[in-house]
Amino acid sequence: MLNLATFVALTNFKFNMSGNRTFTMVKPDAVADRHIGGITQMIEAAGFRVVAAKLTKLSEERAGQFYEVHKERGFYGDLKAYMSSGAVVAMILEKENAVADFRKLIGATNPANAEEGTIRKKYAKSLEANAVHGSDSDENAEIESNFFFSKTEQF
Repeated sequence: MLNLATFVALTNFKFNMSGNRTFTMVKPDAVADRHIGGITQMIEAAGFRVVAAKLTKLSEERAGQFYEVHKERGFYGDLKAYMSSGAVVAMILEKENAVADFRKLIGATNPANAEEGTIRKKYAKSLEANAVHGSDSDENAEIESNFFFSKTEQF
């Protein structure tokens, strides 16, 4: 089985490490509830440029590879099942200070704690069904982006 770190190493693709790109994924609940457009509008209104996007569905194995960092945590099995339960929209976003600015835009993981005007406050249903994933570092933005997109799919 190919894990995420091995996949990235094998692709040998260098990401824009200047802190100007981040990765996001619209999660199955938000896709099923037809919030792709609203979420994308909020992203673009905040000054982000979409440089790659695709609608896809993760197998439970691929979801496990993507979230392998949580393998030892009690919620890992439920997370894999949830993330493979429906379609997702993967996107690479570009903006100065992208990771930090996007984390602010999406809001707290628990939508009950998210600030007004954030994606999760507006679209999330629960702690698990929190509408979007967002990279937490430049390094993870690179890894996560390369997990979903080849070099020729990134503009």
